[in-house]
Amino acid sequence: MQVSSVLEVRELHYSVAGRALLDGVDLALPAGRSVAVTGPSGTGKSTLLNCVLGLIRYDQGEVRIAGRDLSVLKPRALARHRRDTIGMVFQFGELLPELTPVENVAMAALLAGVRRAEAFGRARQLLIDLGVPVEGTPTAELSGGERQRAAVARALVNRPALLLADEPTGSLDAHNREAVAELLFPLPQRWGCALLVVTHDESVAARADSRFTLHEGRLVARSASLPRAAR
Repeated sequence: MQVSSVLEVRELHYSVAGRALLDGVDLALPAGRSVAVTGPSGTGKSTLLNCVLGLIRYDQGEVRIAGRDLSVLKPRALARHRRDTIGMVFQFGELLPELTPVENVAMAALLAGVRRAEAFGRARQLLIDLGVPVEGTPTAELSGGERQRAAVARALVNRPALLLADEPTGSLDAHNREAVAELLFPLPQRWGCALLVVTHDESVAARADSRFTLHEGRLVARSASLPRAAR
């Protein structure tokens, strides 16, 4: 069966204490494309990501990743599907500071069952491609921008169909924020994945192919993104 979208969200509903954080969210995201979702804190952006990750059991609706409905998967199958199809970039990187960048990145592949030589080979190549020191330097000694690029490498090492980024530039200064944004948004075309970014930063969101604001539990389409020549 051909899968038209890597990520399909249909009529997604989720409430907490009687408040509807998600009230009929719909989203379709094919490979090679990017979507940015903005909105104030507390509107449900992280909740949406957690539903896509399968970490929250939503009240109603459907989330499909690579053609599989998350709601019908048992916990072990869900964890396996998440591992095999999703890469995640967190706001603060969530890397182990005492390990080198290559060890941090290779660990994600090793946990997915990739053989050691291949895991470290993938990690080294990704870090070289992304301009991060590979070995000899603990991750704690990297700059903020280098750590976040290493986090992107870790998210890519298992060749995910879907890349998620939760405030990926939120902890960076203006220079590194621009550098990481310039790195993230070409990834769907380069790696053939889909990219969903949640951010407060409108200048970062403007780089996406499509932009939405999460307002009163629904995704509201924004104006077209900036022309690529102007970015």
